[in-house]
Amino acid sequence: MGVAAAQGFRAAGVTAGLKASGKPDVAVVINDGPRSDAAGVFTGNRVVAAPVRWCRQLLGDGSTGGVTGGELTAVVLNSGGANACTGPDGFADTVCTAEHLGAALGVPAERIAVASTGLIGERLPMDRLLPGVSAAVTAATADGGADAATAIMTTDTVAKTAALTVGGWTVGGMAKGAGMLAPGLATMLVVLTTDAEIGSGDLDVALREATRTTFDRLDSDGAMSTNDTVLVLANGASGVRPDPAQFTGVLTRVCADLARQLLADAEGATKEIAIEVRHAVTEEQAVTVGRAVARNNLVKTAFFGQDPNWGRILAAVGALPVEQAQFDADQVDVAINDAWICRAGAASDVDRTAVDLSGRQVSVTIDLHAGTETATVLTNDLSHAYVHENSAYST
Repeated sequence: MGVAAAQGFRAAGVTAGLKASGKPDVAVVINDGPRSDAAGVFTGNRVVAAPVRWCRQLLGDGSTGGVTGGELTAVVLNSGGANACTGPDGFADTVCTAEHLGAALGVPAERIAVASTGLIGERLPMDRLLPGVSAAVTAATADGGADAATAIMTTDTVAKTAALTVGGWTVGGMAKGAGMLAPGLATMLVVLTTDAEIGSGDLDVALREATRTTFDRLDSDGAMSTNDTVLVLANGASGVRPDPAQFTGVLTRVCADLARQLLADAEGATKEIAIEVRHAVTEEQAVTVGRAVARNNLVKTAFFGQDPNWGRILAAVGALPVEQAQFDADQVDVAINDAWICRAGAASDVDRTAVDLSGRQVSVTIDLHAGTETATVLTNDLSHAYVHENSAYST
């Protein structure tokens, strides 16, 4: 049931006519209480969509310190238009959407989060969107999670949902995204829900830790969206107050599940690549090295061609400035699918033919031999289909 798996949540996805395809395009997630704690993290892009500006006002974003987290009764999401780079009128449309759903639920607009996805630079057709919101409220049920996940899809080929129950309480969620998957506190659109009893402050801390090691480590193409939003709502309906560390662990597992689903659906991808960097000086440096490899087009095209070209990997690592990653280039080892074909910065005695890249799953291991920290970054290959999909997207 995904985003409505936890007690006390309802969801729906309906067709409002925002998409030319006629597919579902408006979703709601409603929290029926008794509590309404919430938190969110958002894109790091300086160009942000109107819904992101609105949600930051409600929940904060942590960029300047101060209070983060707050209260939300519901989230309304639309596909078929990003409402980004639409100026003051676009922001007014976001506020109007929040007011419309708030009125339907009998709560202030400030208790309503808004998220949008689709083409940048075009106003939303409010004469279609608002009736769609009303229809979604009417349709919302505890079994509506799958429909909601379908309604937020754009170039996604499958809906993405996850849920996990532990000790009498549940975390559920849905996500959308198939391109522009790069970190900035979040990736694309994600809504998480839980019936655990946890205050907004602890919820915010848990969400930031969960996204730090999951969505923030997903780097499909290095392109950062203007609309990235991850929201979590908690209502305490289970009556169970978990240990904060346990809650963070469960939330992280659900986020990791959704992140893997996002990677698996990356536009045109033929490989899902996990890049593990070992023995870095700091965790941050391990992530930086992994990201440098994940974003290198020569590496990505080599994997598309099923070529275990460790030289391209080593070159991508070595291109980093010293201040971003400290290591001795003559000590770096590289393995692809557990075959250590590079040792001490040179070809090893393991032949390249030992690497089988015929499958979809690929592991890259880079051992810097410089410290004690480890991190993994997820990416995919660069294919003909990716180029086609993104060249034709606006049409």
